[in-house]
Amino acid sequence: MGEFDPVQSTYAKGSKVILETPRGLETGEILCESNEETLKWILEPTTGKIIREITPQDSLKIEQNKKLEAKALETCARFSAKRGLQLAMVDVEALFGSERIIFYYLSEIRIDFRELVKDLAREFQTRIEMRQIGIRDEAKLLADFGDCGKPVCCNSHMIEMPPVSMKMARMQKATLDPAKISGRCGRLKCCLRFEQDVYDDHQIDLPEPGSLITTQKGKGRVLAQEILSRRLLVEFEDGRKISILHSEVLDVSSN
Repeated sequence: MGEFDPVQSTYAKGSKVILETPRGLETGEILCESNEETLKWILEPTTGKIIREITPQDSLKIEQNKKLEAKALETCARFSAKRGLQLAMVDVEALFGSERIIFYYLSEIRIDFRELVKDLAREFQTRIEMRQIGIRDEAKLLADFGDCGKPVCCNSHMIEMPPVSMKMARMQKATLDPAKISGRCGRLKCCLRFEQDVYDDHQIDLPEPGSLITTQKGKGRVLAQEILSRRLLVEFEDGRKISILHSEVLDVSSN
């Protein structure tokens, strides 16, 4: 994703085009006009030129590249196994202009790829690039639908991968069963991060558990917060445990 100068004056939204990028010739799709507002959503925009709209001949080349990618994936896995390399091949990208083939892989150890790259370069007669990715990047490349029934966020609209923590799950009172709060990548679901800002905004004014508060019902100690409903579970001096609205709190003091 990035900003590209058009060779001709205009392109319609959704047009499939051939691009000249720092990597070589690639295919792309026109999303919208580049301006300050749209560029602020891209962390590291790619730059280059729009060469032309995709022609029927280009479409044939794209189909050939898809077949090449399937062959390259199988070939790399075979060569890796022959050399005893411990890696899991995830995906292959053959650039439209045949300048290079990029192999994406998972591995828990550092691997010397020099001989493997030579093998692949001899086989495909082009530049070879090996790119290690994380497990969340694998989901971004290959996953389809999440538990919600919608396309996974990481390969539909997310521009960057935000950090997600168990603290967020606890604050949102989500189940702590890893099988239920983990996404297709096996890590904590990104939607926990999306919702966290709302929880942070709602919690900022709520007295912390353990705080002593004064209400029209009397004085008591906060036992727990119900963040989204902005309620507090309070134990009063007479032993009553009552859920009250935050707006009922008259005064707050620490221990």
